[in-house]
Amino acid sequence: MITINHLNYSYSRKKRVFDDFSLTLTPGHIHGLLGCNGVGKSTLLKLLCGALRPQSGDILIDGFNPFERRVDFLQNMMIIPEEMLLPTVSIATFARQTSPFYPKFSWDDFHRYCRELEINEQTSMSAFSMGLKKRAYIAFALACNTDYLLLDEPSNGLDIPSKSILRRLLASVATDEKTIVISTHQVRDIDTLIDNVVICDTHGLVLSAATDALCSHFVFGKTLPDEEPLYTETTPMGNISLAPNTSGRETLPNIELLFNATLQNREAINRILTHE
Repeated sequence: MITINHLNYSYSRKKRVFDDFSLTLTPGHIHGLLGCNGVGKSTLLKLLCGALRPQSGDILIDGFNPFERRVDFLQNMMIIPEEMLLPTVSIATFARQTSPFYPKFSWDDFHRYCRELEINEQTSMSAFSMGLKKRAYIAFALACNTDYLLLDEPSNGLDIPSKSILRRLLASVATDEKTIVISTHQVRDIDTLIDNVVICDTHGLVLSAATDALCSHFVFGKTLPDEEPLYTETTPMGNISLAPNTSGRETLPNIELLFNATLQNREAINRILTHE
């Protein structure tokens, strides 16, 4: 379990990123960390993996303080950054050199992920495009089988077929023991994948809620005459809205719609979620 209590972090006096920020993320879920550029999504992932140190407050992951960088913690934590510098060797060589740090690494899984992502294991990554490098590292990262998997804008640089494969692979590795956190502002790339939504803005945490809870509180899409929208967007197919679910009507979640509605009307959204 990831527990964040009263976290404070800033890059400078003028650049405060987190101010008394608290959040709990439980295993067995794919958490979507959503927010506009600059709200601290990447910073939060770096804090979770121990690459940055909180200025005050606590982060505990299964009892570990990430910044202590203990071996028992690091061997069960994997982050896939948005941008990466990989050595000029093949991904197979990289895996041979790096996999001993991860006790649950599986070569069978690694070979399978490379095939599915169409990666030549023996080609030097210096010859790869950005998208191929990301796909190669994703194959390695998933094969490490860590209980904590953090992904920062994983769909950036991937073509449409690769995005589809990534979604399928992430769904296949999700287990009750794993905690997967995907940070993105490309909501549509992961909206069918996540089952817990975390939205942040420049003021901090806006909401954290399971998608099934969201569907019980809101209706998504075209509203009925007796439903009063909180937020409406115009699309080529007509207006779509987010409205309180007062009738128990079942609709499919639209995470991008929720995201936009929350940023515009956060107080009303939270009031409905907390029944205040």
